[in-house]
Amino acid sequence: MQSSTYAVVKGNAAFAFQRRTTFSSSSSSNLNRSASSTTGIRFLGKTIPTGPLYCSGLKAMGAKLARAENGIQSGMSLSSVKPRSVRAQASSSSSSSGGDAEEAVPLRSEGKSSGGSVLPFVGVACLGAILFGYHLGVVNGALEYLAKDLGIAENTVLQGWIVSALLAGATVGSFTGGSLADKFGRTRTFQLDAIPLAVGAFLCATAQSVQTMIVGRLLAGIGIGISSAIVPLYISEISPTEIRGALGSVNQLFICIGILAALIAGLPLAANPLWWRTMFGVAFIPSVLLAIGMTFSPESPRWLVQQGKISEAEKAIKTLYGKERVVELVRDLSTSGQGGSEPEAGWFDLFSSRYFKVVSVGAALFLFQQLAGINAVVYYSTSVFRSAGIQSDVAASALVGASNVFGTAVASSLMDKMGRKSLLLTSFGGMALSMLLLSLSFTWKALAAYSGTLAVVGTVLYVLSFSLGAGPVPALLLPEIFASRIRAKAVALSLGMHWISNFVIGLYFLSVVTRFGISSVYLGFAGVCFLAVLYIAGNVVETKGRSLEEIELALTSGV
Repeated sequence: MQSSTYAVVKGNAAFAFQRRTTFSSSSSSNLNRSASSTTGIRFLGKTIPTGPLYCSGLKAMGAKLARAENGIQSGMSLSSVKPRSVRAQASSSSSSSGGDAEEAVPLRSEGKSSGGSVLPFVGVACLGAILFGYHLGVVNGALEYLAKDLGIAENTVLQGWIVSALLAGATVGSFTGGSLADKFGRTRTFQLDAIPLAVGAFLCATAQSVQTMIVGRLLAGIGIGISSAIVPLYISEISPTEIRGALGSVNQLFICIGILAALIAGLPLAANPLWWRTMFGVAFIPSVLLAIGMTFSPESPRWLVQQGKISEAEKAIKTLYGKERVVELVRDLSTSGQGGSEPEAGWFDLFSSRYFKVVSVGAALFLFQQLAGINAVVYYSTSVFRSAGIQSDVAASALVGASNVFGTAVASSLMDKMGRKSLLLTSFGGMALSMLLLSLSFTWKALAAYSGTLAVVGTVLYVLSFSLGAGPVPALLLPEIFASRIRAKAVALSLGMHWISNFVIGLYFLSVVTRFGISSVYLGFAGVCFLAVLYIAGNVVETKGRSLEEIELALTSGV
C-alpha cells in the first residue's frame, strides 16, 4: 500500500553517528586514526560491509562485552553501564535541537548469529501487505457478478459505494493504526487488525444484501488501513541496517503480489458466476494466519525499551539477532531511552515547528505518488490494450500486475545499493517520460499508425517506473526519517493523506477526463512527476546504510 536535503555527515560532525570502534591497548594514537579499509560480516548467508569504523577486531569487541557482563554480574544495573555514547559526545547539539536526538544504535550483525533471524517475522507481517493488495484488487473482477447477484446491476451509485467503502475504511484505519501501535505495541496491533480483516472478508463472502456488502468492505478497509501503517513500521524497526531497504521494500512487493493474486482469483468467474463469494472468502484465511503468526513473533525491541520492558526486550533481541547481541543492544537502547525521556508525541505535536518539515515530506511523497496518476493508468490499461489489439481484460490486467511485481522485485534488490532517494528520482523521471509518451500516442497524428503499440509500451514503462521507486520507497522511507517519539503517528498521518487523495482522485477522475480529455490529463500527470523530481531532489534525505537512530540524529541536528 513513501525534510530538507541533509548532507552526509561531515568529519567535524561525526557525533551524528554512533560508531562502536575498539582500539588496541598498545597504542593510544589509534584514537585519531581514520580507518580506510572496509570489512564485512556474515548475515543470512551473505557478506555485508559494515563500514570503515567497524573494522576493529571481534576479539576486542568480545572483551568489551565481557567487561559489560562482568559489571552487570557485580551488581550493576543495565542502565549504569556506560558505553561509548554519541549522546556524551554531542550533548550540546542534542539540547540545541530540542533534546529529541537519541543515541545511535545501529542494528548491525557484528558476528555470526546464533540462530537469530528476522526473515520469518517479516514474512508474517507481510501477510498484512498481501491482504492490503488482495482487498484492493478483488472487487475489480467481482463487481459485475456480485452486482447481478445482489440485484444492483443497473445501480452504478451503489456499485460505487461498494468500491469506495474500502477506501473510506482505509482512511479511518490508517489514522488509528499509529495510536494503536503506540498504545498496545506492534504485534498486538497486528492481532487486533486481524479482526476487521477477517470479519470483513466473511461478511463480503456471505452478503445477501448491499448493506451487508458495504459494511464488510468498510471493515476490510479499516483493516488494510491499519496494515498500511504498521507493516512498514514493524519491518523497519526489526530489520538490521544493512538489509533494511531490501526487507522494507518487500512490503510493496507483497502488496503487488496480493493485487495479482486477486486478478488471478477472478479467472473462474466466467464459468461460475457465484465464484465471487469464494474470492472474498479466501481473504479470511491469511487474516487468521496473521493473528496466529503474531502470537509467536517478537515485539519491536525499540518499543519494549521505550515502555521500560527490559526483560521482554532481551528476549526479542535474542530471537531476532541471536543471544550474543542481547547485552550490547539492550544496554544501548536503554541508554538511548534514558537520554530521550520525553513523552510520546501527541497528534498536534506533528504540526509543531520542530517536526512539521519532516512530517510534510512524508505527506508530500504520498500525495505525489497518487497525483502522478498510477490509478488512472491502471484504470485505463484495459482500453489502452484493446486499442493495440489485446481484447482480453484479464490479459491486460495480468500484464500490468506482472510488470508491477517484476519492477518491485528489482527495486528490492537495488534499495540498499542505489539508495532510496536515487530510486525515487529515477522512478518519477521514468514516469514523467512514460506519461508524455502516452499523451503523444493519443494526440500526435504522425504517430497514429503506431498509437496502440506506443500506448501499451508507455503503460508498461510507466508501471515499471512506478514500481521501482514511487511505489515501494515512501512506505519504507517514512519510518526511517521520523523521530521515534512521533514515528507511529507520523506514518499514520502520511498514509491518511495517501487514502484521502486516493479517494478524491477516484471520485473526480472520470469527470476531469470527460471535461479535458485523457491526453490532457496524462500531460498533467507528467507535469506532476517532473515537480516530484524537483521536490525530492531538494527535500528528501538519503537513508541508505544508516540506522534509524543515525538518521534521526542527522535530521534533528540539521547536519
